[in-house]
Amino acid sequence: MNWPTYLIYLAVMAGVTYLIRMLPLTVFRREIKSVFIQSFLHYVPYAVLAAMTIPGILSSTGSPWTALAGLIVAVVMAWRGKSLLSVAIGACVAVAIAQGVMLLL
Repeated sequence: MNWPTYLIYLAVMAGVTYLIRMLPLTVFRREIKSVFIQSFLHYVPYAVLAAMTIPGILSSTGSPWTALAGLIVAVVMAWRGKSLLSVAIGACVAVAIAQGVMLLL
């Protein structure tokens, strides 16, 4: 990539990032009283995080089935309030066991 193209990409990225951060400050000057909009805005970060991480999780191993096993174990452990380290270790162990079972089949 040449230098002028890089600078154009950088300027577009900076502009988009700035607009995303500036628009809520200029559009919503008053407190949002709609319960629907408040609940929608409350869950947006979780939905975006899930949309960004779940495809990566499902393509992280050689088989989507072993990745799904790890994802299910991680979700169940997190739902039960386990720590981040124990959830990560549990998901890794589940993937290892699932891969071992897949090799036997």
